[in-house]
Amino acid sequence: MKTVQFIDALTHDEGVERATRLFVEAYGEQPDGVWSAPGRVNLIGEHTDYNAGLCLPIALPHRTFIALKARNDTTARVVSDISPGKVTQADLDGLQAGGVDGWAAYPIGVAWALREAGFAQVQGFDAAFTSCVPLGSGLSSSAAMTCSTALALDDVYGLGYGASDAGRVTLINAAMASENDMAGASTGGLDQNASMRCTAGHALLLDCRPELTPLENVSQQPFDLDSLGLELLVVDTQAPHQLNDGQYAQRRATCEEAARILGVTSLRVSADGIVKAGDSFQALKETLDALPDETMKKRVRHVVTEIERVRSFVHAFAQHDIVAAGRLFNASHDSLASDYEVTVPELDVAVDVARRAGAYGARMTGGGFGGSIIALVDRGRSQEIAQQIADEFATRGFHAPRALAAVAADSARREG
Repeated sequence: MKTVQFIDALTHDEGVERATRLFVEAYGEQPDGVWSAPGRVNLIGEHTDYNAGLCLPIALPHRTFIALKARNDTTARVVSDISPGKVTQADLDGLQAGGVDGWAAYPIGVAWALREAGFAQVQGFDAAFTSCVPLGSGLSSSAAMTCSTALALDDVYGLGYGASDAGRVTLINAAMASENDMAGASTGGLDQNASMRCTAGHALLLDCRPELTPLENVSQQPFDLDSLGLELLVVDTQAPHQLNDGQYAQRRATCEEAARILGVTSLRVSADGIVKAGDSFQALKETLDALPDETMKKRVRHVVTEIERVRSFVHAFAQHDIVAAGRLFNASHDSLASDYEVTVPELDVAVDVARRAGAYGARMTGGGFGGSIIALVDRGRSQEIAQQIADEFATRGFHAPRALAAVAADSARREG
């Protein structure tokens, strides 16, 4: 059997050097600077962000680096190390939503979104990207790209929002608008908040209720696996991962329609009401009985139970109850498979193998329909368990998976 590939993170110096070299090769001059933003992995709380719920991401040490230089016109040019000889450009003047195709929609869309938000001082730019965040893996390579771009444009055009946690919400909104409106990939904000607001050694408890201020909707929760003798194994199944094919948007629309039928502003309101009820099981049953079809019932059951699993996981981890934390991982995946129906065979097989190999718990992470799984394992066992998953994939004819060991890293930053 082939040895499983482990993906290492680029160091600061490696990322700066590669992005700068690509920039000079593409444009023949030095950039104004280099910035970066991390990918993320969501510990628990999937498909809850757009339901005003709770989620618990960490930033990865794996980052996207952008070398960028401001222009004195409205032309935006971008190049990536995926296709280093192909520069894509667009004119920001008169640009409309959906007006840029392919991956370039993400960074160019950030400048467009900032201009749409009233920041007329944002003009064109030249940019070069290099990244070690696996593409299509459910680890939010798109948010790493849009958030690094937002931070770079904030710096070179003197907007002044990148220096504070509260200010970064403005940049997060631009990154979200780029994905939703320019690239056409629905996103609820979890990824961008994680990329912009996580801190090293912590998970970000994100409360997505819209009435909360930026200082109220996050709290930093200690997440030090090493002190507990643990590792977080991340396995990219390399199953195709697409969020712009309508499946994500369909589930989001179903949840919004369910909230309308239930007479609440979001499913978070229903989830909180169920928790506060004297008999939560009966309250959940009554909520589901009010919905018209089985598919909608299943979608809502996942959302309201997943929100509570986030609370329970935070409590279990704070108490160092790793067995309980692992059980919550398992329950989350099982709900995503049976009720939200966003897993694929590769995700389910990887989770099953990790559990049989001794993981405390394992679950898919990200939007689903491909992507990655995470497993809570004893320190030193990541390579062994990842290899068992790779061996099982080989027997089933799946693509060979890739793996990495995650630690809680820091957020988007200027590199130099």
